[in-house]
Amino acid sequence: MTTVPGKRRRSGPELRDRLYELLERDDLPHSGGSHFARLIVAIVAVDVLAAILASEPDIEAQFGALLTTIEVVAVIAFALEYAARLWSVVGHSLRDVSPLRARLDYALSALGLIDLAAFLPSAIALVIGDKTALVLFGMLPFLKLVRYSPALRSLLAALHAERRTLFGCLVILTGAVLLFASLLYAIEHKVQPDKFGTMPQAMWWAIVTLGTVGYGDVVPVTPLGRIVTVFAIVVGFAMIALPVAIVSTAFAEEVRRRDFVVTWGMLARVPLFARLGASEIADIMRLLRSQTIEHGEVLVRRGEAAASMYFITAGEVEIDLPSQRVRMADGAFFGEIALLRRTKRSGTVTALRKTRLLALDAQDFHALIERMPALAAHVKETAEARLADTVATDGGDVAPAEIAQAEPVETDGGNRD
Repeated sequence: MTTVPGKRRRSGPELRDRLYELLERDDLPHSGGSHFARLIVAIVAVDVLAAILASEPDIEAQFGALLTTIEVVAVIAFALEYAARLWSVVGHSLRDVSPLRARLDYALSALGLIDLAAFLPSAIALVIGDKTALVLFGMLPFLKLVRYSPALRSLLAALHAERRTLFGCLVILTGAVLLFASLLYAIEHKVQPDKFGTMPQAMWWAIVTLGTVGYGDVVPVTPLGRIVTVFAIVVGFAMIALPVAIVSTAFAEEVRRRDFVVTWGMLARVPLFARLGASEIADIMRLLRSQTIEHGEVLVRRGEAAASMYFITAGEVEIDLPSQRVRMADGAFFGEIALLRRTKRSGTVTALRKTRLLALDAQDFHALIERMPALAAHVKETAEARLADTVATDGGDVAPAEIAQAEPVETDGGNRD
């Protein structure tokens, strides 16, 4: 077998690992994984839209072939994605399991079942030619957005966290339905036997009334029945408000918790704060202020006095240093040395796209450590070593730890600095 000089055939495990990183972990902005995620989301959107349009007889008659083609392409794309995830998951389980077990764990997981449901029912509907089933199953790919949407994941986490409370609300609602249904049954069943003649009929009225829908197909005619209905309507407002308040509060708390974890992770990665305790990092988090810069906007310029460090929560910046240019994206930090002493900015920082940052001012930081001797001791212990690192950046405010996390930018000559 001949081989091309300078080329090396990828081994199976290496290719599988790279595919797993692309599908599961490569979520940095403008990376291959983020482009793949956007492609899947676009396919989901087009597929669901095609299924909705296919339910319109006029559109189906005119564009039926196109809509069916879209569905076939989506089924093939989702099937290939599922097969790729099933193949690449081997060796990445938290437990030491066999390849078969690792694949079964993925296939039986919630996300694995969603990935399977995104294409298998639609494929069956295409084979048997059932248009109604195809429209119905065409909605299932929307569930795949759970994998790519932090908002959906937060909502599901909130529902799971409050599942017992929500079940309690359901029990209370069931009790209210039974109570008002039995009252109206006793009051109205002789007057309106066709509408309140049985408990199930009365329960239908109670559900519609408590839900504040009020279809008007079943209404009481007696004065006492109408008085009971007034109370049912008032109770219905409380029945709707209670779970809504619970879910909205839990959702907001889940979003705050997610942001807290992200911010905590960024702070903990900074060498200066690596040895701090939980309460000390929490105190530092209270000092952070948010800042947004637009595409092309300069955040700081080389030679300016440095008095803050920055954490990138979303977006991307480029730092033009004397010896190189580097890019930093979500989760990166720079300017740590500015908290220890007032140095000059060693590089010009420009936003490559709209970027959200968290800033920690040196003045606030030093005011905090003056109030907390334990925190001051931690900082003093690491300050000397961290300040020594600035020699590598000509005494600037960006240390090698920050540069190491960044992505070098190719120069005009094609070489990386």
